[in-house]
Amino acid sequence: MTMAGDVYASGRGLQWAVRVFGWCMLVALPLYFFNNYLTFVLGWPGIGPIFAAGEVTAKSWIQLAGFAAGIVFSVVLVSRTANRHLRDEAAMITRFNTYLVRAAFWAVFLVGIVDMSLSFLRIEGILPYLVGDQISADMGRAHFRGPWVHIPLILLSLLIALRSRTLGFQWLTLLVVFAELLIVLTRFIFSYEQAFMGDLVRFWYAALFLFASAYTLVEEGHVRVDVFYASFTSKTKGFVNAVGSLFMGITFCWTILFVGMGSTAAILYSPMANFEVSQSGFGMHIKYLMAGFLSVFAVTMLIQFVSYLMEAVSDYLEQPGHVDHESSLTG
Repeated sequence: MTMAGDVYASGRGLQWAVRVFGWCMLVALPLYFFNNYLTFVLGWPGIGPIFAAGEVTAKSWIQLAGFAAGIVFSVVLVSRTANRHLRDEAAMITRFNTYLVRAAFWAVFLVGIVDMSLSFLRIEGILPYLVGDQISADMGRAHFRGPWVHIPLILLSLLIALRSRTLGFQWLTLLVVFAELLIVLTRFIFSYEQAFMGDLVRFWYAALFLFASAYTLVEEGHVRVDVFYASFTSKTKGFVNAVGSLFMGITFCWTILFVGMGSTAAILYSPMANFEVSQSGFGMHIKYLMAGFLSVFAVTMLIQFVSYLMEAVSDYLEQPGHVDHESSLTG
């Protein structure tokens, strides 16, 4: 075996366990949301009756079997790709997460522009001349604008993100500045201001901070309370980052999803399911999407923490390919 092979072979059991755990976390995400759909929308009982008092039906066992199948899938996948290195796996996961973040940028950009335009046309009485009285009235209802305007734009964003290769959040920062500038100009020069103008700023500003968090984690851009960390060796830093990712990062993200999406009355699920809007009259119909921002934040950060965990374990095992972000920032 070559020296490089010896390096990658060290801690093989730990690498296998980390990869299985990581893929279990990744597979659990779509299973969790699908399970919520079965429970909250289709009325299935969920897996709760199996572990608590209640009538256990076949549907409960089917839902539990879905999670068990996810674990089996993770084990089989890792076993069949046993030669894949942790850094390669982490890079692959990061690329997928980058796609999700890129799609989120295009979604908030397109939804913001289109929804603001619709609100402007409605409040100025122009929309009925363009689409007729019935559709104009429907555009004033979130239960119509959400499924027929917002969701198609989000699907379009997923397609655009396949072709685009930039995250775009630098542009979103500039757009926030322009939106604020528009408010200043129209208020103090033309004495014109509407609720949708402030809604657009809040919509883009929230997206900027929540959606860019995963990318910032990749680039080590988050603020780190650095008292002892800078003096650690790469191996020790890997251990610290692995423990932090596992017990703080991943745990925190699942807490957001469990608390925010765990029931029909949960703080995140309820606004999204009911297409909740603000009480600002002719403002933008995007309040329910802003509640969903936290779900997107939790999902993208969870995916990135899985990637970060694999990178950290690779550092702990002193495998080649480590990128020193601190030196690149100070150099």
